[in-house]
Amino acid sequence: MNHDSYPDSYIRQILTSVKTIAMVGASPVNVRPSYFAFKYLAERDYDMIPINPGQVGKRLVGKPFVGSLRDVDRPIDMIDIFRASDRAMAIVDEALSLKVLPKVIWMQLGVRNDEAAAKAEAAGVKVVMNRCPKIEYGRLTSEIQWMGVNSRTLSSKRAPVPTSGMRLSLHRASVSGGTTAAADRAARDKNEVAAVPPVKE
Repeated sequence: MNHDSYPDSYIRQILTSVKTIAMVGASPVNVRPSYFAFKYLAERDYDMIPINPGQVGKRLVGKPFVGSLRDVDRPIDMIDIFRASDRAMAIVDEALSLKVLPKVIWMQLGVRNDEAAAKAEAAGVKVVMNRCPKIEYGRLTSEIQWMGVNSRTLSSKRAPVPTSGMRLSLHRASVSGGTTAAADRAARDKNEVAAVPPVKE
């Protein structure tokens, strides 16, 4: 795998196939990037597990903190690493010691460890480095455009207005975290206007 450039199909397959995500280095502080990423993914129906030994006994958006990957009580599909690059190898080693191996090791923006990646891939685990699943999810579903973020994709086709229950390209429904009553109302009004035939003079 070329870790300098990932095909959209590779990222899409990961985000559509995983369900349980353990975020190593998750923070309960609501101004930290890990908090935003964790909350965003939890709102999109992923089974999120916050891993941080210093926060055991606390909760992150209702999910109890766990001290280590070995303490998780269910198989983990993806491990999202929110730690420095030089800590990635130890996390990969712990992941590879689990009874059921994860499908994916994902290293967040700014996190890259090629040696750790090679070790995970040798064990049959997919790897993504220096990317954020929150950003990739938003980019591939067009949610990132709703937020006024430049997706660096040129198109004359406008992204659809999000509505509750709308099916997205990653086969997940939009939720309250990705839409508002005003957006739903605007979409409904737009559809109602489009359905009314023009008046002939």
